[in-house]
Amino acid sequence: MTKQNKNNGKLIVFSAPSGSGKTTIVRHLLKQEILNLEFSISATSREKRGEEIDGKDYYFLSIEAFKNKIKKDEFLEWEEVYRDNFYGTLKTEVERIWKLGKHVIFDIDVSGGLRIKRKFPEETLAVFVKPPSIDELKIRLKKRKTETPGKINMRIAKASAELATAPLFDVVIENDNLDKALKEAETLVDAFVNPKKKEA
Repeated sequence: MTKQNKNNGKLIVFSAPSGSGKTTIVRHLLKQEILNLEFSISATSREKRGEEIDGKDYYFLSIEAFKNKIKKDEFLEWEEVYRDNFYGTLKTEVERIWKLGKHVIFDIDVSGGLRIKRKFPEETLAVFVKPPSIDELKIRLKKRKTETPGKINMRIAKASAELATAPLFDVVIENDNLDKALKEAETLVDAFVNPKKKEA
């Protein structure tokens, strides 16, 4: 994957501790046609959950296949989030979206988001979605009923470290009121992908 040229789209990164609401915000932005966004589907080595579909929610790879792609330098960024639980962005995924003439929107881990920002500093808008509090985060994760109490505790411990990275992002959106957070995200992204409109 070559350095971005002027014909390629922008990169919009949304990162946050699990349960902060970043996925809800990203889904809302994808529905706004004026923003011309396409979702970057991450690759993962974890098992499918519930109704998830390969190639729509994630590219599901075996641990071996994931490690093989790391060796071949096929990822824009990747991380071992938990032991043998890999997530990453394939370079071919970003190229696929740019070929469609669209901007890429990511819903990814904090470390991955910062790596993309470092690789493409000018072309990336990195947004951190902050939950109102760690206690609120715990309540949201429990409501999901998708994970064991042990997994939830792991995510909460990780969230404290992730919150400390917020100042490294371009913008922090506090999601204490969803409607307000959605409007704020829409305004930010629109200004970033349509700068000429702002000038006019």
